[in-house]
Amino acid sequence: MSRSFDRGFLWGAATASYQIEGAVDEDGRGPSIWDTFSATPGKVADGHTGAVAADHYHRMPADVAMMRELGLDAYRFSLAWPRIQPAGSGPVERRGLDFYSRLVDELLAAEIEPIITMYHWDLPQPLEDAGGWPARETAERFGEYAAIVVDALGDRVRRWTTLNEPWCSAFLGYASGVHAPGRTDPAAALSAVHHLNLGHGLAGQAVRAALGEQGMLSLTLNLHVVRPDSDRPEDLDAVRRIDAVANRSFLVPVLEGHYPEDLLADTARVTDWGFVQDGDLAVAHTGLDVLGVNYYSTQRVRHVAPGTPRSMADGHAASAHSPWVGADDVEFLPMPGPHTSMGWNIDPTGMTELLTGLSQRYPGLPLMITENGAAFEDEVSADGAVHDPRRVAYLHDHVEAVGLAMDAGADVRGYMVWSLLDNFEWAYGYHKRFGIVRVDYDTQARIWKDSASWYRDLVRTGRLPAAPAQT
Repeated sequence: MSRSFDRGFLWGAATASYQIEGAVDEDGRGPSIWDTFSATPGKVADGHTGAVAADHYHRMPADVAMMRELGLDAYRFSLAWPRIQPAGSGPVERRGLDFYSRLVDELLAAEIEPIITMYHWDLPQPLEDAGGWPARETAERFGEYAAIVVDALGDRVRRWTTLNEPWCSAFLGYASGVHAPGRTDPAAALSAVHHLNLGHGLAGQAVRAALGEQGMLSLTLNLHVVRPDSDRPEDLDAVRRIDAVANRSFLVPVLEGHYPEDLLADTARVTDWGFVQDGDLAVAHTGLDVLGVNYYSTQRVRHVAPGTPRSMADGHAASAHSPWVGADDVEFLPMPGPHTSMGWNIDPTGMTELLTGLSQRYPGLPLMITENGAAFEDEVSADGAVHDPRRVAYLHDHVEAVGLAMDAGADVRGYMVWSLLDNFEWAYGYHKRFGIVRVDYDTQARIWKDSASWYRDLVRTGRLPAAPAQT
């Protein structure tokens, strides 16, 4: 018998502003760090930028109509901070806010609940010029920006996510440099960790002040499922080190109100954490109504002597710098297949392991899958369709993995597929396609892939459809 989900389970899809909107120099929008980074030679594959992306800024009503046809309960999207506050502070660009107000109205008219992410990596460039996330002022400006957007949209939107994947913002942006702004300063990355946590708390306070019990506050983390290469104590400690810098550096301050002692010890040679001021952790510990969980794959690590050349099989080998600050004695090992076109292994058991582990550590905390999906080499067939059985199988197995976690007691409230549309995939440019809907970047035509039809059936019935046989 196929798995079924309760009627209240929320089915949706997710996107991010810089990845789909385009229109980067229209209606008063200011530059973001991703505009600057993608325009820098050698930073993004083939010099691709998000200048046009999926042209959602101009095609929004039609895209919402497509969401309605898919039957989505919810749509998770992010606001472009530089579209609303071009300088990251000061005057508000009314045209930017109006775009998101129209989007919210379109969604509500289509009976789709909006889930807003305030920040999905497109920091206004003037704030980076002033220090970026390593600077305390950025967290303060983020709190002010949050108050602006909640005041403008909170009369119609109750679900608010402060940050998407702050690990990427801090460590890929400021340690390894493979994401914008492209800096390679481990101490700055750790300072960014703290100020992202502080920014989350300040934004959360804005949500609480404006909406009270009507608002639902969330933070979305890309929590890493890391397994040891052996049961040797040193390999188990390698897992501990990565868990500290990848997971607990955000979970513990936000949900428990302090930083893990082992994280502070592991990183003591990099920084003394003097940027943490009295009262900061009380602000970060604002409390969550739901924790957003992004999951794609698992990782395997082992201990190595410091300075040993490593495989960097965590997907960041393009940089000579490691995002794993404080873990210079840890090696990431190649994972067995199958793999997506990102090179990420496919392992649904990691989804179940992650959700059950969270529910055991934080009993009573509602969870939501805010991203899950896969990139494959999609092609338009002779019949004009996009047949993507590997993606359908991936989604089927991971939704089943969510169900298994719920069977084990995890309180999972919904699932947002990544992504609604093919889009600008950050440093990979337009070479990786995650969408359940294909975008022809020459014509901007949308083509439903088989996975979109499969997902529509899941959303409409709440029952897990069979996955097609793969050839």
